[in-house]
Amino acid sequence: MSLDKELEKRSGNTCELCGATENLSPYLVEPKSSKDTADHAYLCSNCQTQIDNADQMDVNHWRCLNDSMWNENPAVQVLAWRMLTRLRSEGWPQDLLDMLYLDEDTQAWAEATGEGISDEDKVIHKDANGATLENGDSVVLIKDLNVKGANFTAKRGTAVRNISLVHDNPEHIEGKVNGQQIVILTKYVKK
Repeated sequence: MSLDKELEKRSGNTCELCGATENLSPYLVEPKSSKDTADHAYLCSNCQTQIDNADQMDVNHWRCLNDSMWNENPAVQVLAWRMLTRLRSEGWPQDLLDMLYLDEDTQAWAEATGEGISDEDKVIHKDANGATLENGDSVVLIKDLNVKGANFTAKRGTAVRNISLVHDNPEHIEGKVNGQQIVILTKYVKK
């Protein structure tokens, strides 16, 4: 069964956050990157747009989180926590956050993007030139690197596309070189 069909079945063909029934599609909850339904929520285009673009936020739309935060699927719980955290200055979201319980793994997933963490506590990844790195960026190696366990050398000038940030270590990123997923020190890459 396809990802769309599985999520459609799981959600009852409604947006798992607001309950809308039109313009629905899978939404990958970062920093996950698999095709597994557990890493996705089934959302309407309105919710997806507001999640991805804070400047298009309609605060009243998110009152739906009062119900959807109790969803049994961790991906939906993570999105509910992130949106409540983003909106907590409105007052009512803080009350819902105080009631919301996430298990340890789900809480770590929710916090992995830095939502709800003050700027001074955020883990910021910077390349060799001091440019800030983000998930999905492409970087270039600035030094030949011996890859332990894979028996090859990643050559200087090699492009590493679609990197992933290691959320608890600002000096590490992950990316594929020669088909191998490897950990790379940020001081050896440039954007």
